[in-house]
Amino acid sequence: MATPDLKSAYKTIMDDHFPSTMEISFSNDSGKQTLVYEKASWVIDDVNKGLRYGENPGQEAALYRLVNGNLTLGEVACIQPGSYLASDIELLQSGKHPGKTNITDVDNSLNILRYFSDTPCVVIVKHNNPCGVARADTLPMAYEKALLADRVAAFGGAIAMNRPCDTTTAELICQSYCEVVAAPEFEHGVMELFAKRKNLRVMRIGNITRLQEFIGQRVIDYKSLMDGGIIAQWSYAPQATTQDKFIPAQSTFKGKEYTISRRPTEREYDDLVFGWLIESGITSNSVIYVKDGVTVGIGTGEQDRVGVAEIARDKAYRKLADRLCWEKYQTAFNLLDDESKKATINEEVADVKGGLIGSCMISDAFFPFRDGADVGIKEGVSAIVQPGGSIRDFEVIEACNEANVAMVFTGERSFKH
Repeated sequence: MATPDLKSAYKTIMDDHFPSTMEISFSNDSGKQTLVYEKASWVIDDVNKGLRYGENPGQEAALYRLVNGNLTLGEVACIQPGSYLASDIELLQSGKHPGKTNITDVDNSLNILRYFSDTPCVVIVKHNNPCGVARADTLPMAYEKALLADRVAAFGGAIAMNRPCDTTTAELICQSYCEVVAAPEFEHGVMELFAKRKNLRVMRIGNITRLQEFIGQRVIDYKSLMDGGIIAQWSYAPQATTQDKFIPAQSTFKGKEYTISRRPTEREYDDLVFGWLIESGITSNSVIYVKDGVTVGIGTGEQDRVGVAEIARDKAYRKLADRLCWEKYQTAFNLLDDESKKATINEEVADVKGGLIGSCMISDAFFPFRDGADVGIKEGVSAIVQPGGSIRDFEVIEACNEANVAMVFTGERSFKH
């Protein structure tokens, strides 16, 4: 029996039987509102085609962009047609047609990136979750910090930046493997560097320079059920986007008032806001740690809050060990065959508790008990932000006060399923 060529599935270009236009109507007694979409496609190697396939080879898929219609439900209005980002990418280089995950990874990068325009910022997304987000004085610095936050997970990821890609950043990108690079523009000489990576998808998205205009704007978010049903909801738009929207933690339990003893410092506020806005692009249940404008550990998609806090902690330890190993020996920690060197690196990581000392802990929902917050407190976090609203908020306040940890509430949950 011949051995099947398993790799060929990923080169597949699926037939596309989706129609060229799609309309979705919302009707009530006062009339009908219809959103009109058209299918996107690109000509690559003389083939005019949309998405190569969906989440997996064998799944047909189509990308539609909103071209007409204005939807208002109550006091909330849908984003206007023609305000394009990932639904109307300009492919400067592709090698092959993009797949569904390429588009959704870029989209979630922009979903996070929209909140950061004042300094160079880079978001690296893998499987629709960020694996590294960083701000810095220069774009190359921001990219290096985002990459080293989780160098292993960034392999094959999508990179989005809020500044034109320069040659220094491009050279750094070419040292690793990624699937997508998205930027508002590419400076002279960059495309020549990227041309050496023939399957790298390079996407120019001019509206990245206008990302702040997308803050607070909503779209209809659809979730299809297995029986063909659809849940429609407004997309999530965080309201606590600045530190003045954060509330010093306080709670009442059995007639007793509990108040946080220490408020965050300005540095901590910067990281708390940074982390809370990143949370809007992370699959819940999630906890992340942030320090000095860089993600240290990201825990996503777990069922319990203690578990996800531990996963984010453990990842911080593992990713720091890998970073130190890479910087010293240019090899991954898991591939280092010198047990003595590995032991030394592990000692370094343990000494600084995975880089978590002085970091900020961000939780997308409240802590039902103090044990979730205790995970971060034991590692030396200095401040916490969470929605608040648990019956046992007082427990978490007590835990923070015992360790002189600041804590603020957002008053809103940031779930993303």
